[in-house]
Amino acid sequence: MNSVIKLYHEEITKNEYGVGVRSETWREVFCQVNSVTASEFFEGGRNGLNPEYRFTMFEGDYEGERVVGYNDLKYAIYRTYRTRNDTIELYAERKGGTNGIE
Repeated sequence: MNSVIKLYHEEITKNEYGVGVRSETWREVFCQVNSVTASEFFEGGRNGLNPEYRFTMFEGDYEGERVVGYNDLKYAIYRTYRTRNDTIELYAERKGGTNGIE
C-alpha cells in the first residue's frame, strides 16, 4: 500500500430551525492504485460506466464511502469487491462535471 487516497463522507443534520445542513469530511487512507482491466473497462462501458481505477485497501479502513479523491479529482465508487486477504477493491469512475477536491 504505497499511495494515499481521500475517502469522502457526507452527513446531513438539522440545525435549530429544522433546516438540513450538509457537512463534508475527507479522511486519508493508504492503498494500492491500479488501472481497471480491459474486461472491466469494456463491461463497464456496456453498462453506461466509465471505469478508470481500482483502489485496493485494507477492508477495515473502508466505511462504505461512495466518493474517492485521487490526484485532486473526485471519482465515484460504482462497485466494491472483498478479497480473501482482508482487503477490498474499490472500482471507481470519473463522472462528467465532477469537481476537484479541496
